[in-house]
Amino acid sequence: MTSSPLTQHSLKKEALAARLRAPGAGEAGPVGLAKETSNLFRDRDRDAAPRRRLDVRSFNQVLAVDAAGGWVDAEGMITYEALTRECLAHGVMPAVVPQLKTITLGGAVAGVGIESSSHRYGLVHDTMLELDVLLGDGRVVSCTASNEHADLFFGFPNSYGTLGYALRVKARAVPVKPYVRLSHLPFTSADAYFRELEARVKAGDADFIDGTVFSPREMYLTLGRFAASAPFTSDYTYEHIYYRSIREKREDYLSIHDYIWRWDTDWFWCSKNVFAQNPLIRRLYGRRRLGSRTYTKIMRWNSRAGITKKVERVLGLHSESVIQDVDIPLGRAAEFLAFYAGEIALWPQWVCPIGPQPHSGRFALYPVKSDWYVNFGFWDVKRTREAHPPGHFNRLIERRVVELGGIKSLYSDSFFTPDEFHRYYGGEAYRRLKAKYDPQAAFAPLYEKCVLRH
Repeated sequence: MTSSPLTQHSLKKEALAARLRAPGAGEAGPVGLAKETSNLFRDRDRDAAPRRRLDVRSFNQVLAVDAAGGWVDAEGMITYEALTRECLAHGVMPAVVPQLKTITLGGAVAGVGIESSSHRYGLVHDTMLELDVLLGDGRVVSCTASNEHADLFFGFPNSYGTLGYALRVKARAVPVKPYVRLSHLPFTSADAYFRELEARVKAGDADFIDGTVFSPREMYLTLGRFAASAPFTSDYTYEHIYYRSIREKREDYLSIHDYIWRWDTDWFWCSKNVFAQNPLIRRLYGRRRLGSRTYTKIMRWNSRAGITKKVERVLGLHSESVIQDVDIPLGRAAEFLAFYAGEIALWPQWVCPIGPQPHSGRFALYPVKSDWYVNFGFWDVKRTREAHPPGHFNRLIERRVVELGGIKSLYSDSFFTPDEFHRYYGGEAYRRLKAKYDPQAAFAPLYEKCVLRH
């Protein structure tokens, strides 16, 4: 007889915890995860100390979905592709579903997850209700916003596995309808664009809101509203490309499933870097291989082989990866766009509003005010004939984000000094959490992991 998901979860949890409690385990070096996917865009330092790898791949099940109660309970290593599939079968979706299918629930909580429902529900960690964390000594602690581990509940987001690993997350789920009706509104002025964005998010009359900026004079605001029926539906999973449709159509319809994953097929627009937007090569890929899972493998292979770097050297080009998501107060968003257009100018660029939530301002390692923010996402390579110091363009971005009262995610390259990093990412709060929950330093410190790439 097959045991229940909760029973299986308990057995797996105890077996994993026992590995960390085993005699001598604490002397075997720092701990890392053995898992199949990663959506971090920073290469690990090759000279960093080797890690003990905990195999957590089996923690990939949905434990319960309560559509009436508005929550889903699942294991931390479940991908959003699998989590969303199960939720949709119950007529709900996770309140915030990050854009790529391979992102895991635990990863989105330990990092920072966002999508077009964030104007209503905030970031992924804003939707957390409960959190079970595996600590470095083998203990598993259950955290809520009001229990004895509330400090870890509010300190875990943006910790990137340096305090422990999420084995179970209970999070908000919201009802869906079968279709989403899209309206793409064009703008030629940043001031008008962000005024309209502010009006729309505060009106709250759309279920989904995001935007695409093709240049300082061509930008679109996309409003998504649930619909019970649709006169037609578009398919962007093979021959047609979603981000191009934003320019071409003022109205569109997608199934809720295809809306949630509209960006995954082309990695937003970054599939151009692996030639997947060429119609012939796209057919060679085939529908099944179009998506973030394939592109990530190619990217990591290229990083190891250095093919692109060798070609750039032959062409006399200097390059720097500029892969960032930054959150800027809504009132300063036009200023950031003007800076970006003048200094970086890699297009398109994604725009996504984030609404204040009941716990806004309490998450110690990702400190934001209880206010509206705009996320700017840009993921490309800046190539110049002129040589610049390492991290030149990323440092320009980091400084401007700070000047505007914003904050950036840590999933990619960062160049902060230790003092800057501790000032912007809850340094004293992090030290207290580290001393309390990882006193034996089983996990690498946050600065070492996110800036020094250990």
